[in-house]
Amino acid sequence: MASDLAQSARRIAADVEALTGARYTLPGPGITRYAYTDAYEATLDYFRSAFEALGFEVWSDPVGTLVASNVAPGERAFGFGSHCDSNRNGGAWDGTLGVVSALEACRIAGDSLPLRVISFLEEEASGFGQMLLGSRIVLGAVSDEELASYEDEHRVPFLEAAERAGYRPHDHARAGEILDGLVGWIELHIEQGRVLQDTGARLGVVDAIAGYVHADLSVHGRADHAGATPMDFRSDAGLTAAEAVVELERIVRSHSPDTVGTVGALTLGPGIINVIAGAADMTLDIRSVSGDHEKVYAALADFVRRRAEARGQRMELRERNRVASTPMDPHVVEALERAAQISGAPWRRMASGAAHDTQMVARRIPSAMLFVPCRDGISHAPEESADPADAALGVQVMLAAARELLSD
Repeated sequence: MASDLAQSARRIAADVEALTGARYTLPGPGITRYAYTDAYEATLDYFRSAFEALGFEVWSDPVGTLVASNVAPGERAFGFGSHCDSNRNGGAWDGTLGVVSALEACRIAGDSLPLRVISFLEEEASGFGQMLLGSRIVLGAVSDEELASYEDEHRVPFLEAAERAGYRPHDHARAGEILDGLVGWIELHIEQGRVLQDTGARLGVVDAIAGYVHADLSVHGRADHAGATPMDFRSDAGLTAAEAVVELERIVRSHSPDTVGTVGALTLGPGIINVIAGAADMTLDIRSVSGDHEKVYAALADFVRRRAEARGQRMELRERNRVASTPMDPHVVEALERAAQISGAPWRRMASGAAHDTQMVARRIPSAMLFVPCRDGISHAPEESADPADAALGVQVMLAAARELLSD
């Protein structure tokens, strides 16, 4: 077993390292690849070739989510996978490790298990500003109107970009067919936190995934001269924005401990040193496992509306998307726990604070996740790193759980 794990770890490391090559990322630090770019399509080709070498059939859903299987579409199978797009200037392991580990599971299992691997399109929102986009399309959770409204940074509509890349986005209603026949689903992923590292655990069995609200908040005041306008005569959008950031932290801390809130981007306009900010634009990322993120979002919106009105300002709140917190299937969780226990490695049950495609898959298929540690909890950064030996162990645990669940 030790020899098998070592060989598996070497293959996983080689795949991850290969996908850091220049053709698999856009220029800049770390890894940057997102939907329909040459780097992303090259990454799909890498996996396509690797699965075809194993004798797997490989195809795509109408928008470009990649599927590989050793049984025909729709037949009974167990699902593994993740995503291979990256956060801009992110790391080599987030998402990609899940697809690489699924590939390794297929190498090991061969034809002994009916397997289907899925690499979902655009999990990270780097291309079109929409997290879990591919998996939400698969679940039918994106309307025609919403899909038609999405654009990339160059104002290219999603539907046009998908067609240019050779896909059939107007058939997106059929994307859900890739889940037909699945009896279960497991996604292996780096933790993106420090819990496993700091507790000495090599595996985390995930029993719930946090829900989230993503939104854009704008405040419109008045841009006046910074020296000639007394404080009592100002409508400073920057002040309202600053209050919103501080109030978000206060509201979050008054709710359940699993609730978090982040303003990841904040821009003041016109952005001149001697001009009062007439506009402020910020992003909101609010999450929780408990569901309290919904309450926090509503409370913050009410607060900012009142503060804006008091200054004679106008507030705009544009919700990008909202996903409910998602419990994992107890049978899949318990199968993973039994396999982890048999492995003899230290493990723990835990929730995921980060969003994952699995929380969409779980709406239709019994699902769970398996975490492996990442160094110092660093993710979404070039310094992101994980131990291939942990991933190799995770592959064995996934396969053991899948065998058990397929035999039921």
